[in-house]
Amino acid sequence: MQLQDVKPRPGAKQRRKRLGCGESSGKGKTCGKGNKGQMARAGRGIRPGFEGGQMPMHRRLPKKGFNNAQFKEVVEVVNVGELNTAFQDGAVVNEAALREIGLVSRSCDTVKVLGAGELSVKLTIEGAKVSATAREKIEKAGGSIAA
Repeated sequence: MQLQDVKPRPGAKQRRKRLGCGESSGKGKTCGKGNKGQMARAGRGIRPGFEGGQMPMHRRLPKKGFNNAQFKEVVEVVNVGELNTAFQDGAVVNEAALREIGLVSRSCDTVKVLGAGELSVKLTIEGAKVSATAREKIEKAGGSIAA
């Protein structure tokens, strides 16, 4: 196969609709827009959901129901590999320390330490949730987890 033999798939390329090419073409005179009215004008069309000035459906229907999203617990995630590079041996890791370094920036309810990466420094984790693998790696490195 050569570069000049590459062709688009059948049906991928369509001829453009030629408008205003005489009445016998089927798209002459009004060019398929009908006679007068909003849809015949330049810049035609109305936005989705517009009902001609009538109160639209999304405003007519009552707002009903309960959404639990406002009570969702926002958890910020930090991996032990990131802690290994960010903290020295014997450091205390809490939310304030993580914010100071920049590992946690968003507003959150809790911080959770996950076990991705390797940990070689001894750390004390305070006020954060810890996964099982992270707990194992922290304790193996000689660190501890305070509640």
